[in-house]
Amino acid sequence: MSDARSRPVPGQVPVLRLGDVLLVTLQGDLYDSTAQQLQQDLAETISRTGVRGVLIDISGVEIVDSFLGRVLAEIAAQAKLLAARTVVAGMRPAVAITLVELGLTLPGLSTALSTEAGMQLLSQHPPATGAGGPRQESP
Repeated sequence: MSDARSRPVPGQVPVLRLGDVLLVTLQGDLYDSTAQQLQQDLAETISRTGVRGVLIDISGVEIVDSFLGRVLAEIAAQAKLLAARTVVAGMRPAVAITLVELGLTLPGLSTALSTEAGMQLLSQHPPATGAGGPRQESP
């Protein structure tokens, strides 16, 4: 998908690979087509590269609705099946309140206050084993 030198395509969410973690930074609204493309890109990149974690920075998101909550939960579920862990970082207090009021629990997601804390969290804990068992490197 992307590495630190890649430039995002307009209408796409940039995904950067930092070691064994994919960093996704959400800014503003996430539309249906963009969300579907992001989910597909992340699943393909996790599968192809064998990264251990996905860090989603939502500090640039003003409002999280049920759609975005569902997208985050689906990304986490897909990543877990591919033996990667998902952390959401930078959640604003108003966003957390909204998620609770909507009754969204976001299963499979860990949270961190900042991107740095999220990277540290991903580096401290081994990834969850996906449905296929432990990941094996190809020769």
